[in-house]
Amino acid sequence: MLDSAQKGDYAYPAINCTSLITINAALKAFSDMKSDGIIQFSTGAGAFASGMSVQDQAYGCIVLAEAAHRLAAKHDVLVALNTDHCQPQAAAGFLDPLLDATAERRARGEGNLFQNHMLDASALPLEENMAISKEYLKRCAELDIVLEVEAGVVGGEEDGAAGSEDTPAHKLYTTPEDMVAVHEALNGIGRFTFAATFGNVHGHYKPGAVKLRPDILKEGQAAVAAKYGESAKFDLVFHGGSGSALDQIRETLGYGVVKMNVDTDTQYAFTRPIADHMLKNYDGVLMVDGEVGNKKAYDPRGYLKKAEEAMAARIARACDDLLASGKTICGQV
Repeated sequence: MLDSAQKGDYAYPAINCTSLITINAALKAFSDMKSDGIIQFSTGAGAFASGMSVQDQAYGCIVLAEAAHRLAAKHDVLVALNTDHCQPQAAAGFLDPLLDATAERRARGEGNLFQNHMLDASALPLEENMAISKEYLKRCAELDIVLEVEAGVVGGEEDGAAGSEDTPAHKLYTTPEDMVAVHEALNGIGRFTFAATFGNVHGHYKPGAVKLRPDILKEGQAAVAAKYGESAKFDLVFHGGSGSALDQIRETLGYGVVKMNVDTDTQYAFTRPIADHMLKNYDGVLMVDGEVGNKKAYDPRGYLKKAEEAMAARIARACDDLLASGKTICGQV
């Protein structure tokens, strides 16, 4: 999938999911658009999926991943599974058991539970970041898993991500020197993707609040290629894709972006029709003034179907934005 996207100058929408409904929304969109794609789970999603009385991040992600495997089997597109933004302090209790789960599946002759994991050590100095990234890249390579790493800080906040709204501006831009250092540290160990930062911010902000500089990616790739050749260029990841201008999204595709994370926009798309349903059916979803309400109005399936459909429509737009529509390689591999 990564090679195909890189060769074709398109990228995959990476959709954060937290439930069967949101997984199905992503699968519907990918199928409708004949686009391959990525479904990913955060530590917070894992804790949520495991239930309020359990709160086990890794176990919840295993449950979600197993369900995604079963559901994806009914669709004629390729879907990769990823985990998102695991900080080093959480890795032993999150990434380690997930890697073990894939190892156990492979020992039984089954395929990987996950194809990709993200280790987000971007809050650490680069040397420390690369030291821990090396160790996890070695472990991932043994299991044919791609590791996603990050250098620089994505602003905003997203399910425990390292940045914050007051992140100093200079830290939102990965330097060409940093990009060269990442290549030198990780090259030759195993396949990895790189979330270089270029002013991107988690969340949704009013126009003008976020200063994206896609040229940062161009300059960094050029620095790596100048020293180590064109083949050294990265498979890049665009974090904080929600709310980004289409021309800037498309510009990053020419600089090697093959994956763009979309979460905030899909959360809103999911919630908006639920809010609409509740407001329009107030007397039905609530037993107001001693009345009995309307079971059809408060049956969760009614409004959650609307949420799934709306989320799928937003993901379909992301497939178009990233030029992935109609480009599934399912059946070719």
